[in-house]
Amino acid sequence: MSKITSIKKLQNPNFIKPIEIHYRHNDIARKWEAVLSHDSVAILLYHTQKDAFVLVKQLRVTVLNKNKDNGYMYELCAGIVDKACSLEQIAKEEVLEECGYDVPVENLEKINAFYTSVGISGTHQTLYYAQIDESMKIDEGGGLEEEEIEVIYIPLREVKSFMFNERYQKTTGVSLAFYWFLNHKKHICLD
Repeated sequence: MSKITSIKKLQNPNFIKPIEIHYRHNDIARKWEAVLSHDSVAILLYHTQKDAFVLVKQLRVTVLNKNKDNGYMYELCAGIVDKACSLEQIAKEEVLEECGYDVPVENLEKINAFYTSVGISGTHQTLYYAQIDESMKIDEGGGLEEEEIEVIYIPLREVKSFMFNERYQKTTGVSLAFYWFLNHKKHICLD
């Protein structure tokens, strides 16, 4: 069971930076509180042998702060863009780190790019798709030590009910990626 024990003002942040933006709009001086943060990549993984999607489940303390009973989220494999290499290379490394599969960069198919958290940070996320199988499995995944990521398989036949079942706390990106798959990979889909 997870429980928040305290909340304090951040003094020396590692990954985000609280800022106040001053700007003019319609010739009126205004200001907005925001957070500078890294852009990210996310990857929809379809396991061909299991006929299932690979998601990660992990504790998000920001969600726990809102929902005191459950801070665990179902998410796409994802990571921040915090180094000087291609987005595809970062996506490849995240899949290996979080899910344990070694996906060749050339197997990543770009779905789209969009902005997230637009009211607070306006970060840019690039979404990819890749098919995987057990021949690509290198280890169990699980992310970095502090992440405690659980790898979850959602069968393709259950994806529509999963998308709309509120008992599974999930990000918007999960549903967007599933919609894309159902509309663009129909030859794989079950009815």
